[in-house]
Amino acid sequence: MAASQEHPAELPECPSLRGDGLLPAELRAWMLLLAATGAVEQRLRSVVKETLDVSHDEFLILCLLAEQPREGLRMTRIAELLGRPKTRLTYQIACLQHGGLVTRKSVCGDRRGIEVALTDKARGLLRDTSATLAGTVGQAVAQVIGPEQRQALYALVPKLADDTHGPHESGHFTP
Repeated sequence: MAASQEHPAELPECPSLRGDGLLPAELRAWMLLLAATGAVEQRLRSVVKETLDVSHDEFLILCLLAEQPREGLRMTRIAELLGRPKTRLTYQIACLQHGGLVTRKSVCGDRRGIEVALTDKARGLLRDTSATLAGTVGQAVAQVIGPEQRQALYALVPKLADDTHGPHESGHFTP
């Protein structure tokens, strides 16, 4: 791996850091965070394809369903949570169903409602690959989140900079 990818400080400076453009600090910060997120997603895409043989968007659906009760979620809710058009989601769900990873069923009492749930096969795959996928995310974040991105996050959410104790007992930062 190239040295410039191993240490965030060695990455080329993002033009948004200079602050001499038209954007206010909050929008500059948001752009830095989007760039970092994009870099992490790009790294994760190939690992997801290799380990689960699904697209990144299909992986996001699986992750969303993995955090739900076994009965699953309505397709409209999945589309809302992922910010995806319903037509694109229908195609992705069909691909996952064809691969035996999700089931679809009509919602009782609502002939238009469709509920999607993980299959046992998908649960097993996620269990078997989650450590690898989580490691990939952790490594990618460590490579792209440098001091500038942390400062951008603090600019957007100043309370994070004041939270010197890290995650609380619940494992989440308090807002």
